[in-house]
Amino acid sequence: KLSGLSIAETDDIIPKKTIILGYMGSISHGTYIPSTDPNSIDDKDIMGVCVADEKVYFGLGRFEQKEAKYKEWDSVAYEIRKFFRLLLKGNPNVLGLLWLLPSNYIHIDPTGQLIIDNRNLFISKDAYFAFSGYAHGQLHRMTHMAYEGYMGAKRKELVEKYGFDVKNAAHLCRLLRMGIELMTTGELKVFREDASELKDIKTGKWSLEKVKKEAEDLFKLAQEAFVRSSLPPKPDYEGA
Repeated sequence: KLSGLSIAETDDIIPKKTIILGYMGSISHGTYIPSTDPNSIDDKDIMGVCVADEKVYFGLGRFEQKEAKYKEWDSVAYEIRKFFRLLLKGNPNVLGLLWLLPSNYIHIDPTGQLIIDNRNLFISKDAYFAFSGYAHGQLHRMTHMAYEGYMGAKRKELVEKYGFDVKNAAHLCRLLRMGIELMTTGELKVFREDASELKDIKTGKWSLEKVKKEAEDLFKLAQEAFVRSSLPPKPDYEGA
């Protein structure tokens, strides 16, 4: 049972036959700011992978993912084939589930462990385009979508205070740094050694000009890392 939720609410968040379940987002990155802090705009994000009911595979049923939100819990669970498709595209958020710290996994069954043990099947130079693409999206939203409906009141207050979306700014720098590391080492470092600096960005301690300069430098470094990377050009579809 998830903290603060009933058994029924927890069951609604976590599908049956879940094979991997873990903390994602700010908790997994080490940048979580608890709700007791006046600067907090963080949910408790969790992600799962599940096997669907038999009727999905042998009948006319359809299931790809399930999203749910209760209180501060925000969850998404992917059906295993949808999960693999996202992994093979180098989706930064989904890849992260296979590189969590052991303490950030809530549940892993033997099938889930088999996926984690073979996570390198999904890593290739293609991931550069996914990480850079997501980063460009954060760069755009940081200043151009500052008052969109997806924001809570507290986050809008921070946008008004600083003149840009500081949470998008932190995502932007984190994604580019993770992409550079992946191209360079072949490892996805979900838990961030630069967590303190990312928290500073997220709480408005960096100016918009400083964030933009950092992003400009990181985009260049990411392109250089891509060119020099020894990762395979494509993921191992057959192995997957």
